[in-house]
Amino acid sequence: MSSQAGPTTGEPLAARAAAMYAGTGREAMEERLILDNLPLVRHIVQKVASNFSSKDDLEDLISVGTLGLVKAAKAFDSRKDTEFRTYAYIRIRGAVIDELRSRTFLPPKSLKQLGLIRNAYRRLSDRTGEAPSDEALADELGIPLDQLYRTLAAARRQHFLCIHGLSEEQGESNLLPLDGLPSPMAQAERKELMEVVAATIMGLPQRERHVLMLYYERDLTMKEIAAVLELTEARVSQIHSSALFKLSMKLNTEVNDSTPAG
Repeated sequence: MSSQAGPTTGEPLAARAAAMYAGTGREAMEERLILDNLPLVRHIVQKVASNFSSKDDLEDLISVGTLGLVKAAKAFDSRKDTEFRTYAYIRIRGAVIDELRSRTFLPPKSLKQLGLIRNAYRRLSDRTGEAPSDEALADELGIPLDQLYRTLAAARRQHFLCIHGLSEEQGESNLLPLDGLPSPMAQAERKELMEVVAATIMGLPQRERHVLMLYYERDLTMKEIAAVLELTEARVSQIHSSALFKLSMKLNTEVNDSTPAG
């Protein structure tokens, strides 16, 4: 009887042992992926938020990004996803953007000032048929140029997230749907929006285009851009704020004009 019982009891034990070993191996792999890619979290946070967040905010965002990395490691499937670093980059960035979006707000005074700037921009655009310069905008409002830049800098996060939402690198919930790839219609709409974004950027003044290209395409920091353009970092920040504002205004006009009435 013992010879008959052995195989029967041995198979479940072997299966449990194999499962435990597989679990241990998976945990070790996840731990390695997390440790190897921790520097990526800080890089993404500094790239995305360093220009409009305090030091304490950055540390909070690093924690949020680290949680995104942990989730990425646990969800990663090497049979489906070719490279973990690319997969993790999207998940970390998505988590950070989602957190920033949840915090985005402007105090009433800044909202009022931003509204006045937008109205002045529209008036000048209608009057001249082209986007106004920063100097013309400040003159129209009757405010110093520095005050204009301060308001645009305060609103930069709002503009950044609005424009960022048009790209393919959105938050986790939008970028990684549980039911697979976006529908063909959604992909077509996104492609059309990105074409509008590209055309709108080309319509910006050369220096603003240059700053956006170096920041978003070449992945340079504000300090590095300042060195390339031989400007102060503060001036690069002003140009960036102005470019985002103009881009958001132009995109809003383009999207509204292309939306069928009724």
